[in-house]
Amino acid sequence: MAGASLLALIDDIASVLDDVALMTKVAAKKTAGVLGDDLALNAQQVSGVRAERELPVVWAVAVGSLKNKLILVPAALAISRFIPWAVTPLLMLGGLYLCLEGVEKLADKWLHKSVDEDARHDEQLTAALGGETVDLAAFEADKIKGAIRTDFVLSAEIVVIALGTVAGQPFSTQVAVLSGIGLIMTVGVYGVVGGIVKMDDLGLHLLTTNNALLQTIGRGLLLAAPRLMKALTVIGTAAMFLVGGGILTHGITPLHQLIEHVAGLAGGMAGVGGVLKALTPVVLDLLVGLAAGALALLGVHAFAAVRAAFGRQ
Repeated sequence: MAGASLLALIDDIASVLDDVALMTKVAAKKTAGVLGDDLALNAQQVSGVRAERELPVVWAVAVGSLKNKLILVPAALAISRFIPWAVTPLLMLGGLYLCLEGVEKLADKWLHKSVDEDARHDEQLTAALGGETVDLAAFEADKIKGAIRTDFVLSAEIVVIALGTVAGQPFSTQVAVLSGIGLIMTVGVYGVVGGIVKMDDLGLHLLTTNNALLQTIGRGLLLAAPRLMKALTVIGTAAMFLVGGGILTHGITPLHQLIEHVAGLAGGMAGVGGVLKALTPVVLDLLVGLAAGALALLGVHAFAAVRAAFGRQ
């Protein structure tokens, strides 16, 4: 009887593991789109630090991402179980934050005069020469905090999407799938981010070899690295609007239905209908993200102005 019970237990465990593996695969497919945005955003967020500090910064953000998921997975399970109506509003707040952050990046880049930028650069350079360790440490800490904040919102979306795929499964399966997705996404994203930020170092290493082919590859990596980082800066900012705007449009049912209707109309055009049907929701999510971020920024500045006015009284 004991042997039969043990075999039955093993069979049950194997069955659960099969279910977990299957649901994890489904959840991974559904979160793949967010994963691409996560990769672009975080590679862009950790750029700009000293070469010897790039991997430590990536590691620090990866650890922060794991901590985010240690908070998000239990929170998502608890919210979906006790107050499921709160999932969408919380996600929309996170989406609005991403849009706000994206608009702030655009405003910082385009609304400052080149003279102001040069002056700010000179001040930073002078400060760095006077106290390099303190300033660079603060700069690095700001980079890490910003990346972890952004990761929190993207991780929340990944966790919620994954939770939706296992909503009807036993609680143990939900825990296993969400934990597995969180670990896989963190290792995958920050492994690739680490590779991207060290491309130039790999290129320099290959140039020192005696193999002509490896030297050619190294030269190509050195040429590609700065272009890739510039591209990721643009892609990362656009991803903030795409992800944030997408969260907002999906949370507002009439707006989501309108976008689907417009996409359907665009899909009816001869020849290019398929392409337009796929691109229309992306473009509209981007525009919604831009508009929401701009309104949020105006709201933040208005609140700051009102607070300052009352503070002077």
